[in-house]
Amino acid sequence: MIVRPKLRALSVCILFALCFTLFSARLVQLQVCRHDYYLKLAADAHVGKETVPAERGMIQDINGITLAENEPLCSVVADGPLILKIGQDPEELAAELAKPLEMKKADLVAKLTTQRHAVFLKKISPMVVKELMADRERRLALDKRLKLPSLRGVSFEPDPARIYANGSMLSHVIGFTNEKHRGVQGIESSMDDYLTGYDGFRYIEHDRRGKEIVLYRGLERAPRNGSNVRLTVDLGLQNIVETALSEACAEYRPEMAVVILMRPKTGEILALANRPTFDLNDLRNNPAQFSKLSAEALKNHAVIDAIEPGSTFKIVTASAALNERNVSPDTMIFCENGRFNFAGKTLHDHGPGYAELSVEDILMHSSNIGAAKLALGLGDQKFYQYIRSFGFGERSGVALPGEIRGLLRPTNEWHGTDITRIAMGQSVGVTPLQTITAMAAIANGGHLMMPQIVHEISDEDGSVITRFPPMEVRQVIRSETAKQVCNALKKVTSDKGTAKAVVVPGFTVAGKTGT
Repeated sequence: MIVRPKLRALSVCILFALCFTLFSARLVQLQVCRHDYYLKLAADAHVGKETVPAERGMIQDINGITLAENEPLCSVVADGPLILKIGQDPEELAAELAKPLEMKKADLVAKLTTQRHAVFLKKISPMVVKELMADRERRLALDKRLKLPSLRGVSFEPDPARIYANGSMLSHVIGFTNEKHRGVQGIESSMDDYLTGYDGFRYIEHDRRGKEIVLYRGLERAPRNGSNVRLTVDLGLQNIVETALSEACAEYRPEMAVVILMRPKTGEILALANRPTFDLNDLRNNPAQFSKLSAEALKNHAVIDAIEPGSTFKIVTASAALNERNVSPDTMIFCENGRFNFAGKTLHDHGPGYAELSVEDILMHSSNIGAAKLALGLGDQKFYQYIRSFGFGERSGVALPGEIRGLLRPTNEWHGTDITRIAMGQSVGVTPLQTITAMAAIANGGHLMMPQIVHEISDEDGSVITRFPPMEVRQVIRSETAKQVCNALKKVTSDKGTAKAVVVPGFTVAGKTGT
């Protein structure tokens, strides 16, 4: 009888020993074997990784005048589910936020009571955030009994806005950014990798109430701000171009218009303007504005549109014929008295037509028949080679997005009268930038330069990272030929030429009209 109680006592001791052994094993497993795992869980609960955003680089003109920069703002974000979870009173919180955010209390209550996700409230300046927090702290100090809701569940995140100081000026060149601060058009898009920079981050630790423990704040990686992009554009010249273009559009009411100002010796674009246009500040961080603008207003017609160049293309025809020495500037060409029958089609000249014209006069009077005969003297293949050599049918390489090649069919697709029509700028599609680049080659002694819109890229301290020096593509025609064509183009702006209206007193002007 005594053995049985002892056996029961022994069993109980063994059971307790087994339980403590199991508990000890579990503790060893938790504290030793899985130490790192639970340490990570604890860190995740109290330590957060905070992104330190990089500042987007500026866009400047050639003289360092700022065209695009950043305005420091903060986005106010409310975590609806968290607010409800911690028992925050949306009515009181809305009352506190309504005045500084300049929002209706009812609208705020509706956003703060959402149970689905965090919601964006408004973008405000850091000064407003500072005043909001300081005002609350001051009221708490005055009356500790005042039961104000804490701002838990509402965060203020740095969210700078892109500012364009000149509104619609240079809009198609500069471009704009979307709500994620990525470039959408223009230089903002093509130079986005340089402008964006790299965000930094830091780890911060919170106590059990969710407040940050400043002593444990540690900056892990500083942000690297984006680089600044300096353009070749001169804002003073751009203003002149914009004013003149607006006046011309008001008078003639075209569907679209383009002006490009280029330095022939370097290919630098000094000004570029399009009509229709738009205000860059209307689109910043507001994608809804896209639907309110027509596709034509957003297009950079200088590089995106292919148009028939008309008689401006005769500079290519005349340059090729003179460079091949088929003719000289004073060679007389019979212009058929205004009616030229070729391949079963009749080509007409302006007005009553001409009997004989020199090569110079063909450009001065813009004779279609004269240009057609110069092209026929070259032949399809040779003429095509010169067209390509002048840069038509290929992208120029300018740092603007969306550039097209234009339309230039190979010679095996030319038939009948094609060569005579291409000679006067029909049956071919070119961009305005291709046209001015070809004209600049004639002004530059026959040297075709690559169009440049970006001058240099520098870091936030002003140190130059990359420069874009002038780049010659090729020599298209001899300098002697270029001079001969220039002399002929000066006659175009004479009293007898087709561009007598563009004469500028005190300046020598050369150019070519086109329809």
